[in-house]
Amino acid sequence: MANIKKGDLVQVISGPTQARGGDRGKQGKVIEVLKAEDRVVVEGVNFVTKHVRVGQTQRGTKTGGIETHEAPIHVSNVQLVDPKSKKPTRVGFREDKVTKDGVTKTVRVRYAKKSGEDL
Repeated sequence: MANIKKGDLVQVISGPTQARGGDRGKQGKVIEVLKAEDRVVVEGVNFVTKHVRVGQTQRGTKTGGIETHEAPIHVSNVQLVDPKSKKPTRVGFREDKVTKDGVTKTVRVRYAKKSGEDL
């Protein structure tokens, strides 16, 4: 079961600080999870510039130039943010009983463990 999923709020926990031009400490939503490469794409983090060749659409408008977009970051460099304290926290799993149509099923559920000051 995955610790981080699409739509989660995460914080970058490694790399250069923001004062040095890096992304450590930034928070953003997960746009995409690349499971095979163990990477995630986070909104507003790890921008790269891409040079796109000039072309034309069918209407005749020009496309291309220099674009910036988010690049993937390794999943070990981000940490899930606790929704209550808005601080990075570890992820735990517990088994809950779910009853649907008279059938009781055991499912695994993610939850945010206590973060630093909440202990």
